[in-house]
Amino acid sequence: MLSSNDQPVSDRNPLGDISVLYVGVLLRAAEAEGVNVQDLTQRFELNEKTLTSPAARISIPRFMRLGHAAIEACKNRALGLRMGALSRPIDAGIAGLAGESASTAGAAIQTLIHYALLTSRNSRGTPHSLPQKRQLQFYSIQPYNSFNYFVVDSVLGAWTQFVRTVSGHWDVLEKVTIEYPSIGLDELFEAWFRCPVHFGAPINSITIRQDIWDAKTLQAQPAMHEKLLLLCEAEMQDIERGWTTADRVKRLLTPLFRGETPSLETIASKLGLTPWTLQRQLSAEHTGFRELVDNTRKQLARDYIRETNISLSEIAWLLGFANPTALHKAYKRWFGLSPGEHRKQLQKG
Repeated sequence: MLSSNDQPVSDRNPLGDISVLYVGVLLRAAEAEGVNVQDLTQRFELNEKTLTSPAARISIPRFMRLGHAAIEACKNRALGLRMGALSRPIDAGIAGLAGESASTAGAAIQTLIHYALLTSRNSRGTPHSLPQKRQLQFYSIQPYNSFNYFVVDSVLGAWTQFVRTVSGHWDVLEKVTIEYPSIGLDELFEAWFRCPVHFGAPINSITIRQDIWDAKTLQAQPAMHEKLLLLCEAEMQDIERGWTTADRVKRLLTPLFRGETPSLETIASKLGLTPWTLQRQLSAEHTGFRELVDNTRKQLARDYIRETNISLSEIAWLLGFANPTALHKAYKRWFGLSPGEHRKQLQKG
């Protein structure tokens, strides 16, 4: 799926999309591991025009399938770390360049995180930084499986490599926490990150050493940093300008579903609105909160069935249903057949 930054949320893949800049990193890592990337790009219909277009994006599910195929081809389950090692500031687009020109490593990585939306959009959430703890957190992408382990590895690895690049130091971290359980490569991960790595943790994060956080960057340039920040802000405004209130609600709903249905009051609070004002704005757009909840679930359910191999019980939890039976009833109402039957049809096709 090819998309551009100015598309409204409703026109994009419900599970999210990612810049082809990151696809380029994945392909470089796969090639370094001996994979025939020409076969890989042909298989996933990624032509040269798409891979060299600055605005091109592919869906998150397609990116995960591409990564899984690369891992199967090279047999390296730590391919995400190889991606991290081969990441450059330019691979994060203009946000990477803006970060690289910041005065300190802490300011550099915070810039990168703050403008993450310029190159990726995931329905599960957005990364964020905790400056007081010198910690960078990547949102949960549960349930974990062989299709998405590498995503966490590559993100945390790329952040680490970015700090190494801008600071000129190799030992930059205090610790790493990874939400998914150990896959038996603990020593390899600790050797790569050069610090303790805790698997099965509550969050995905890296914590940067204090001296590194405060260290001056090698490419510090205050005037250029300010100019690049203005460009980042302009791009962010372009992305958000086309969002309706309904788009903003749908963007907030997905990461909050997990095991429950978010309330109108919760969403209104996150938007800085009163529940009544939110209802009024949605009514003006000829929709309502309950309708948005149902439609968002419908879009996500279809894409989880079509694009992933996760179980029906996991899908039910991700969509905020009380149990798989509730998902089954809703799916039949939406599509006229059960989720299991739909998945079998897609597999046969």
